[in-house]
Amino acid sequence: MVKAARLNGHSAAFIPGWDCHGLPIELQVEKKFGKVGQKLDAAEFRAKCREYAHTQIDAQREDFKRLGILADWDNPYLTMQPKFEAGQLRALSKIVENNHVVRGFKPVHWCLDCASSLAEAEVEYADKTSTAIDVAFACVDAADIAKRFSVAEAEGAGFVIWTTTPWTLPANQAISVHPELDYVLVDCGDAKFVLAEGLLEAFSKRTGKETRAIGRAKGSALEHAMAKHPFARRNVPIILGEHVTLESGTGLVHTAPAHGADDFQVGKQYDLPVENPVQASGVFNDDVPVAGGQHVRKVEPIILDALREKGLLVHSEAFEHSYPHCWRHKSPLIFRATPQWFVSMEENGLRQSAQTGIKNTQWIPEWGQARIDKMVSGRPDWCISRQRYWGVPLALFVHKQTELLHPNSAELLRKVADKVESDGLEAWFGSQVSDWLDADSDDYELCRDTLDVWFDSGCVHQCSFESAFPQAIKNGRAPKADIYLEGSDQHRGWFQSSLLTSTAMFGEPPYKSVLTHGFTVDEQGRKMSKSLGNVVAPQSVTQTLGADVLRLWVSASDYSGEIAISDNLLKRIADAYRRIRNTARYLLGNLAGFDPSVHLLPTDQLLAVDAWAVKQAAEMQTKLREGYDKREFHRVYHRLHNYCVNDLGGLYLDILKDRLYTNQEDSRSRRSAQTAMFHIAEALV
Repeated sequence: MVKAARLNGHSAAFIPGWDCHGLPIELQVEKKFGKVGQKLDAAEFRAKCREYAHTQIDAQREDFKRLGILADWDNPYLTMQPKFEAGQLRALSKIVENNHVVRGFKPVHWCLDCASSLAEAEVEYADKTSTAIDVAFACVDAADIAKRFSVAEAEGAGFVIWTTTPWTLPANQAISVHPELDYVLVDCGDAKFVLAEGLLEAFSKRTGKETRAIGRAKGSALEHAMAKHPFARRNVPIILGEHVTLESGTGLVHTAPAHGADDFQVGKQYDLPVENPVQASGVFNDDVPVAGGQHVRKVEPIILDALREKGLLVHSEAFEHSYPHCWRHKSPLIFRATPQWFVSMEENGLRQSAQTGIKNTQWIPEWGQARIDKMVSGRPDWCISRQRYWGVPLALFVHKQTELLHPNSAELLRKVADKVESDGLEAWFGSQVSDWLDADSDDYELCRDTLDVWFDSGCVHQCSFESAFPQAIKNGRAPKADIYLEGSDQHRGWFQSSLLTSTAMFGEPPYKSVLTHGFTVDEQGRKMSKSLGNVVAPQSVTQTLGADVLRLWVSASDYSGEIAISDNLLKRIADAYRRIRNTARYLLGNLAGFDPSVHLLPTDQLLAVDAWAVKQAAEMQTKLREGYDKREFHRVYHRLHNYCVNDLGGLYLDILKDRLYTNQEDSRSRRSAQTAMFHIAEALV
């Protein structure tokens, strides 16, 4: 991409860069030195993280050089450079100034191994086997339920919920039903249950219970009915929620606002309490009924036993489903309400502005537009706070009583940025409120969180220019990138974090176009995996076949889908490489003794077949240029390879042999052939 831009007359300096903060580096340092406070204090821990990052950068830089990538390797941008870190704080100040940053107590993805909240881009989905349970919540007022279902009596009736996360039951505050769905009161012989009519058959099959409907009602008719929590001393209301479906379960959704996004939203409508009984470590608070003092990963049998004892566990079974996991630890996540800082999607119209920006961007392939638009339209607020040590500080001043930001937050962030640029991160981490605030210092406290590492990469569009090309900054803003390139997973990662930071700062995306490529797979289309033994290491390819063959494989690949690589494919590419190279060698070899300043013939003096060959080469150039303009490099490769094999090797160069080898050295026919070969050789280059 960069070489094509240079050949096309652009100044296209390649400034390489590394994202240096974040948990992966913390974990490596923890392995050697333990957690903060064991062998190292926080400042020493950060110093070791910085040291480790440098070793990784040096190793990776050598590999990139070996691949023949031309770049300013001596002057990369690093997100851990004080100038870059200060740039991030200035970017945050702009986002705060534009009223996009809010504090919220809401459920976020929480990794028990990281002991931190995660961003959407740090969550991956994998199959998990959970215990799915049907639980009866006894009705508080049987006469009220009978009236709602138009039956004579409903003594002993219960609302049956279905959940795959039994550990969340202690936080239950309500049961959600859909207002338009039909619900039935059924007699099962030994009990009466309320269920969605559309799931009655599935319920009977799952539990083995025979059911007989004795009353019907719309979901809207059940609103504000009351049920007893299975083991906590409280009654919970029946509420209406559009998120309830007939896809699975019972049509009655256990609602815990502290442990789910839909639960939180519907809970806001009904002013339900958001009580999070789970500590950061994953252990329940001691005062929680049944689960107190237990870890969420070990509490399930205890909760099930308590439900059985009360006769409220209708059914339980193993259930396999797609479930969010931490992309680093591969461990299941929990939803947990905690006070965090967010870039709000709605507070000041960020979602709408971002979607407008998506429409005004070129997406290659075109399906990328629909993919990222769907993600942005449905994404929650961006949680930018992390409870970690190795990262850029979320340098906010928070009022102790109201928990609101200081009214001069943007200005204070710029003040912190100046100090970080001159003195490094410890200028913030080692400071007190009084170091920054003259007045009101007793009323405020420093936020000790770090910024989400996706904020690092999301600010590259601004901060890398401030580091490498300060002269390019106009009116406080870096120029738009012509193109962003990354893998298809980055619609929810870097493409999106860049879009959101730039839009929150300047009202539009940081890029004019975005190109997405697939991932490498083996010949059978399987993912690269150490366990399958199908990983192809770039280093081993460069050692055996050379870097040029690997580079040619890249250009030969249709990156719009998954990209196959294997030893067999690379051998074929090596053959193609030799064919192209040998074509050039043949042309050069036969230009011995040919001085273009003396021997080059004008076009009208060329033999007809030579004039045809030059014209054909010019047409090939036009086609190749079209391929470059469309970024279809694999078409460039295939056309060039076919040209060398068929048009040149199989036809034209074969025709020339007699003339080149037998005609007089300075004859018109031989100089005509050499003139054509000279033009073709230049065209090849």
